[in-house]
Amino acid sequence: MNKRVAFMMLFLLPSGYSYSHTALLSCYDEGNGYILCEGGFSDGASAEGIEFRLEQNGKEMMRTKLDEFGEVYFAKPASQFTVILNGGEGHIVHIDGNDISE
Repeated sequence: MNKRVAFMMLFLLPSGYSYSHTALLSCYDEGNGYILCEGGFSDGASAEGIEFRLEQNGKEMMRTKLDEFGEVYFAKPASQFTVILNGGEGHIVHIDGNDISE
């Protein structure tokens, strides 16, 4: 086997795969005045303890962490809002409240 190919297989490919995952966030209007948001990562890793924020007009209205199931449940704000999952650099997800439906 070519030394260059062997080097790529042993050192470059595993490092790319071990760091490649995407933060995921899904939110649902429960139809009862509450919103349920579920977070996770594309590689199946848990989002337990990851920072979650609710903002209105650029102001932070709530800051919490996802529970042991990677979820947060909160009262639906009466006016425009954005939810943010902050999984660290390169892993931040924003969802506009208008995009959350039943």
